[in-house]
Amino acid sequence: MKKPVKRVLIALTSVVAVIAVGLAATTVGNAVATAVEQDRIEPYGQKVMVDGHEMNVSITGDGPEDIVLLPGFGTASPVLDFQPLVDDLAKDHRVIVVEPFGYGLSDGTDRARTTDNIVTETHDALQQLGIDDYVLMGHSIAGIYGIQFANRYPDEVRAFVGIDSSVPGQPGSDTELPVGLFGAAKKLGLVRLIASFRGTGYDDAVYPAQTQEQIALLTNRNTLSPTYLNAMSLLSANFEDALGTSFPEDLPLLLFVVANNPTYPTWLGLHEEQAAAVDDGTVVPIDGEHYLHHAHAQQIVDDFRSWERTRMPSAE
Repeated sequence: MKKPVKRVLIALTSVVAVIAVGLAATTVGNAVATAVEQDRIEPYGQKVMVDGHEMNVSITGDGPEDIVLLPGFGTASPVLDFQPLVDDLAKDHRVIVVEPFGYGLSDGTDRARTTDNIVTETHDALQQLGIDDYVLMGHSIAGIYGIQFANRYPDEVRAFVGIDSSVPGQPGSDTELPVGLFGAAKKLGLVRLIASFRGTGYDDAVYPAQTQEQIALLTNRNTLSPTYLNAMSLLSANFEDALGTSFPEDLPLLLFVVANNPTYPTWLGLHEEQAAAVDDGTVVPIDGEHYLHHAHAQQIVDDFRSWERTRMPSAE
């Protein structure tokens, strides 16, 4: 074998060996850290049994009107994520945050993460708690779940409030994601490694250090779990099933939307079309990013209260 070729092979072998050792280290480190971190996760909310599994639900406040909050896809801890909204809304409402299976402190599940199953499970949890008359407020993918929710339970849902909520036919909704690759990255500990450099992404001014620590722990536990991966694999199918669906015409809509979405220039227009399709639809553009309730919770709450007083007098 010629020396240059031999040197290349030796170099490649060395690189592969280093990568293999590195992946072995991150894999073992991830398994150990996951076991240790489980004991550091602080409980919150209450558990209800749904389909043989425990679903976590947080109820805050004792106002005369109920608001049910549904999270966006992959939110590690919906209860902690929605805290800025809940703290204010609970001053004059009863606020219920539902953590679907695979989210927050809820169990995982083998049941397919279809819109139909997710809506059914969430509704079962609310029924067990005696919650049957509420404003449905949801972030991101909850816009798709909300459409089915409102159509299936029209006697319960009084209005829908979207926080940069998803809409049927939105750009990119038919994209197939590399679920297997993501699952491998999780097992190899690469997701944890990346997260350690990236941080939680939550603003220090809004989320205290202790809250951020808990979010980080739940992110490591829940992100790309089997339940999460199943939901990811069904995202495009759920969007396809939502094509042609809409909110009931007599359901009041209030949609908070990112005003300028450079990735999807039609984003605001799609929500304006959605609002125009009902008898009473309002769109509030906000200069911000997708998780509007992180940095703009006060505006969302203030505008919601003004809208509620005008559109829903019985809520006073």
